[in-house]
Parts: sequence; structure tokens; C-alpha cells
Amino acid sequence: VLVTTGAFHKVSYNTTGTATIFENPNGSRDLKIKNFTTAAGPALHVYLVAAGDAKDNASVTKAGFIDLGPLKNRKGDQTYKVPADIDLWKYRAVTIWCDKFD
Repeated sequence: VLVTTGAFHKVSYNTTGTATIFENPNGSRDLKIKNFTTAAGPALHVYLVAAGDAKDNASVTKAGFIDLGPLKNRKGDQTYKVPADIDLWKYRAVTIWCDKFD
């Protein structure tokens, strides 16, 4: 079942694609990223952000975030597990974040 979807946009680097969260019949949830491209960077991670949008670095750090793990690829489709206890009414944005440079 589709839970929510949105499009990536440029903040610091050009990033394109869509992020969609699905709930599976067993109750588990997946974040599926499609048609994705982003710039190279060290230690890129996928974050759920407790805000309506990840407009800039300050909005991400101020709102709070959950790290779903390292970015698998800079291009193409990929899937990440979303923990069942995450409140998706609170964590409403997805961003690609350079963990090394915060």
C-alpha cells in the first residue's frame, strides 16, 4: 500500500528522483527511491527528516532525523527499510546527507 510519495529537489547539489514509502502486507515498510541521481560525496546517507521539507542544513539538524543507512548508489532505483516504530506523520521528508561533513 502506498503511504506517501515526493520528489527530490536541489538544495546543495542537484538531486532528482522520487521517494515513495510503501507498507507491505506483513506491516513492514520500505522507502523506494526511483529514477534517482545525485552528486558524488563522501559518506552519503539516506535520512528521514522530522519536517515537511529538507530545505537546508539548519532545517534538517533543527528538526531531527533518522539515518536509514548509507546511500547504495548515486544513480538508479534502490530500496531502504523503514523501521515500523517511525512516526511517518512526524518524519515527512527524505534527504541525502553527507554524514562526514554533517
